[in-house]
Amino acid sequence: MTGMTALLGYTAWTLVLVAIVLTWRVLEVLRGKSINSWGRGRSIAVPSFIERAGHAHLNVLENLPVFAVIVLAAQLLGKTAGVDALGCWVLGARVAQSVVHLIGTSVALVMVRATFYVIQIALFAYLLWGLAT
Repeated sequence: MTGMTALLGYTAWTLVLVAIVLTWRVLEVLRGKSINSWGRGRSIAVPSFIERAGHAHLNVLENLPVFAVIVLAAQLLGKTAGVDALGCWVLGARVAQSVVHLIGTSVALVMVRATFYVIQIALFAYLLWGLAT
């Protein structure tokens, strides 16, 4: 897997997570709920799984630009070896973090999720250092 392929996978995973929330909302509208029920600051009843999916989606969005800059900079600098070697690990850690987030929010699961997040951040730092040197 190349770094660019990993970036595309990361982006695709972002779409999968938002599709979960979107599908639920479409189904709710088809069941008669008003389409403007999900405005910011409104507290409507949302199943916990859908809430976690929304939060997992936001977590992905927070880190997608960082990964994208690293991969694209590697392409522009002609230093793709690092992202080609480690991009799959970044993607795997991100998907694992999101899946754990979807499963639940117990202390143990949050610790596992945090571990996958730290792995991603460490990989970002390592890759960035490799590009800067």
